Order: sequence, then C-alpha cells, then structure tokens
Amino acid sequence: MTMINRKLFNSEHAIFRDNVARFMREQVVPNDEKWQERGFVSKNIWRQAGKIGFLCVGIEKKYGGADADKCYSMILIEEQAKANITSLGFGVHSDIAAPYIQNYGNSALKNKYLPKMVSGELIAAIAMTEPSTGSDLQAINTTAKKHEDHYILNGSKTFITNGWNCDVVIVVAKTDPTKGSKGTSLFVVDADTDGFSKGKRLKKIGLKGQDTCELFFNNVKLPKENMLGYENDGFIYLMQELPWERLQIAIGAVAKSQAAIDWTIKYVQERSVFGKPVSHFQTTRFRLAELATEVQIAQVFIDRCLEMILDDKLDAATASMAKYWTTDLECKVVDECLQMHGGYGYMWEYPIARAYVDARVQKIYGGTNEIMKELISRSIGLGVDRK
Repeated sequence: MTMINRKLFNSEHAIFRDNVARFMREQVVPNDEKWQERGFVSKNIWRQAGKIGFLCVGIEKKYGGADADKCYSMILIEEQAKANITSLGFGVHSDIAAPYIQNYGNSALKNKYLPKMVSGELIAAIAMTEPSTGSDLQAINTTAKKHEDHYILNGSKTFITNGWNCDVVIVVAKTDPTKGSKGTSLFVVDADTDGFSKGKRLKKIGLKGQDTCELFFNNVKLPKENMLGYENDGFIYLMQELPWERLQIAIGAVAKSQAAIDWTIKYVQERSVFGKPVSHFQTTRFRLAELATEVQIAQVFIDRCLEMILDDKLDAATASMAKYWTTDLECKVVDECLQMHGGYGYMWEYPIARAYVDARVQKIYGGTNEIMKELISRSIGLGVDRK
C-alpha cells in the first residue's frame, strides 16, 4: 500500500503498470518455482516479454524499442519485486546491457543486436566482476590486446547475471594495463565466438532461479568494430552508466520492502496467538508502523532520484546513497517481517522466506555498500589519494 502521491506517473504509466502486474501474475509466478529448482528461466519467457513490449523499453524506436522514459523501467522493476520474482534478469538485459550498446556502439552493433534484444530473441549480460577483484573495477585483469585490425581477449569473469543464458555479453577489459582505469575498454562478444566458454551455473543462497555463472575468454578474436566507444575510455562509460544501475537496485529494494510489509500486515491479521490476532499486540502494530514510515521515507528519496535521472542530473554520490541506504533498509525490513511470521517465516512456501534470502545480495552487487560509502565520503571531501 503506497500512501504518498507519486507524481512521477501519469495515466499511461498506470495502464502499463497494470499490464506488467498481469504478466507477472499470469506468466511468471506460475513458473517461478520450477525455474528456482533448475536454476534458470525458460528462454520462452524472454520472447513473451519482448512480444508485448516489456524488454528494452527505453531503446530508440528505430531499433524496435518504445523510446520510453525511465518511469516505465521503474514500473517493471517495482512490479517484479512486488510479485516476489527474482528469477528474471530483465533489468540487466534491458537497462544495463542495452543502453551501453545504444549509447556507445557503432551503427553496425546497434542494428545487429538491439532489435533482437528488444524482441527477446537475444539475451544479454554484462561482465564486469572478476574472481580476484570484486567491486574494484579498476583492478580487473582481463585483457584485450590489439593486433592489427582485431583484439585478442583473455581472462575470466564471475557472478555474471544472465551469464549461462546469454547470447551476447559486454565485457570490461584492459586494453592498456599500464594506465590503470584509463586503460579500460568495453567489447561486445557473441556467445558462439571461438574461445569463449561458460562455466557451470553457480549455486547461490538466494536468487535461485536467476542464472549466474563464470565466463572464460581464451584467445578470443574480436574485430575492432566490436569495441564500444573509444579505446581506453571504458571506465568513463562505466562511471556514466553506474548511477542508473545502482538506482535500479534501490528501486527494487524499496518495492520489496513495501511488499514485505504488505505480506506481514495480512499475516498478523490472520494469525492468532494467545487467543487474539497477532496484529492486536502493540509491539506488532508499533513495529510495523515504524517500518512503514521508514519505507515511505525511502520511497520519497528514490522518487526524487528518478526525477534527477529524468533530468540527467543524478550524480554518482547520490546514487550510491540511494543504493546503500535502501538495501540496508530492505534487509532490516524483511528480517523483522520474517520474525513477525514466527516459525512460518522460515518456511519456503511463504514469500517472506524467499525475500529474506534474496535480499542479502542487494548489499553486495552493483558495488558493495562499503564501496558506496567510500564513494560518498569522497564526494564530501574525505577522499584518500589512491596509490
């Protein structure tokens, strides 16, 4: 239940939200348990989503997209969170990978990949994290060495969402290791390219239906045209796109927090202890009142950040604040809501149990919350020169 008046959205947004909620309820929820058990979703759901316009909504119309504002992306994230669906990697595909190709790719790359990404015929991933570097993108070891009219890509990536299902992946690599972050470039790699291989699906404590795996690059030959933008400017592109990526995480965190409260309100009204509903105990009512207030405060902040995105004014520090604050809040909310479910909160059939294990990674991916605080500290004049 949302108490604030969210002026971000108009009647067209409302219609879109209803359609997304229906899609989640009718097409996704009935299959989610199966996907969680096997560790990946059916590629058919991608094509279904593409057919009705739920993939890459912000991509330009000439490539098949709707050229829609980011409010539509926000709705997709929120409705997926409300439905307690974590198996779908739509966000990575539509609002992270696709924009890199649209914003930095040449015409050939855009024409080759974007239409099929919009339709769901191709599934995209982005490969940043490496086994030894974690959130530190400046320390990556994957290299792309130039040889005449092509590059040779070597290295490995881990924790890659959509990695096992992907048909195309954007890879972050060092084209000049001597320059640190200023020697980073981005490349588009087809999954069937010689030398590119996928590791086994990684078993996680949460997000069980979302395919995540390691990727390996062994002397992968890439034409120079597969580079996004200019050589050695990749880190700049990453910094330009990361605020939106982190805000997406924050949007999902707030939506899932509100969903957890809604599930818990329903539960405590139906469950009785000592002859009366759990909702009649003051400790229950007051704690839910406190949590609901905190989530409303977070929602106002996130909506303000979305307004800044729409005006192209969201800076890295504010996005880091949003990501760290809301994901910390999400973990607190689902933990306390699970407690109010008692023993049933520990049962997998209850949505709060799944939300509990899925929430924990929110404080890790997209840059750990410790990294977020480091970025924020630098923005307020407390930075330390990097050696």
